[in-house]
Amino acid sequence: MSSTELRRTALDATHRALGATMTDFAGWDMPLRYGSEREEHVAVRTRAGLFDLSHMGEITVTGPQAAELLNFALVGNIGTVKPGRARYTMICREDGGILDDLIVYRLEEAEYMVVANASNAQVVLDALTERAAGFDAEVRDDRDAYALLAVQGPESPGILASLTDADLDGLKYYAGLPGTVAGVPALIARTGYTGEDGFELFVKPEHAVGLWQALTGAGEAAGLIPCGLSCRDTLRLEAGMPLYGNELSTALTPFDAGLGRVVKFEKEGDFVGRAALTEAAERAASRPPRVLVGLVAEGRRVPRSGYRVVAGGEVIGEVTSGAPSPTLGKPIAMAYVDPAHAAPGTEGVGVDIRGSHEPYEVVALPFYKRQK
Repeated sequence: MSSTELRRTALDATHRALGATMTDFAGWDMPLRYGSEREEHVAVRTRAGLFDLSHMGEITVTGPQAAELLNFALVGNIGTVKPGRARYTMICREDGGILDDLIVYRLEEAEYMVVANASNAQVVLDALTERAAGFDAEVRDDRDAYALLAVQGPESPGILASLTDADLDGLKYYAGLPGTVAGVPALIARTGYTGEDGFELFVKPEHAVGLWQALTGAGEAAGLIPCGLSCRDTLRLEAGMPLYGNELSTALTPFDAGLGRVVKFEKEGDFVGRAALTEAAERAASRPPRVLVGLVAEGRRVPRSGYRVVAGGEVIGEVTSGAPSPTLGKPIAMAYVDPAHAAPGTEGVGVDIRGSHEPYEVVALPFYKRQK
């Protein structure tokens, strides 16, 4: 795909004026970094960072049977989500393979917003539209209706509070409420993909630049800086959060990924993938699949996705994500490994990095957990 064909967010000119290095991400021209990836990462961990996440895919589901449709289409029990709250869930194929992991917001009694990953937004939209047959509900592509900004980091509550009268103290984790930020109507959400406290602001695209500027001004004294997708990846890796295409794929069920808890068999009615996921749950109980673990390097060489994890001359797993960790000061990775080698502290585990078996320590995820 050439650069002329890439989609651009409402903040594209802002990113370029700030000197951002841009990259093709799921068909969008997105900021990879503005300066130092490490400085952006540290800013989010210690102060605050501002992200443009407008490439995410918003899909609205409305109607008298919106809840029933989502309960059928997704693996979670969406009908139990109260208005103003959100839930992490997944959409699977009939064979149980993961099509995407999602956040679903219940905006009103009969209105939901499904937020899909950019790379899977069309797949999710098509699946929801197909699965809506027979339900009194409408599935609407709202990707062009929103810009999405996120402010993340320990200083983010104070920065946002200076621009809104919304009750941020009362806004729980995985919740969202309508409000006004810097005079702009917004859905204010508190989810995040960095391991830090923070907020996501869904606004109309025409309001994105003004809101970005207001947040930048309000956060200047607190040390807020613009942050790109590169540090977002190292932040989520430290926080042990899965990335679709790395830790999640159609080749894996939620049980294979160690996320079987998102599948709610107790909900009423059938749902897509129920039979296959029932079998997957039984397999996982009798013969545990490979386990997602953390790996911390003893040396300096960085593992990458696809590298083999080895022990005793045998391949025991595969790296799914790897990068230098600014917080730990060492290379880290997530990997699926055989259960026999999954316990923290397991000795003799290494990663095959271009033919050299580099020693790694097996640790429990996440690598980093913020102090509350």
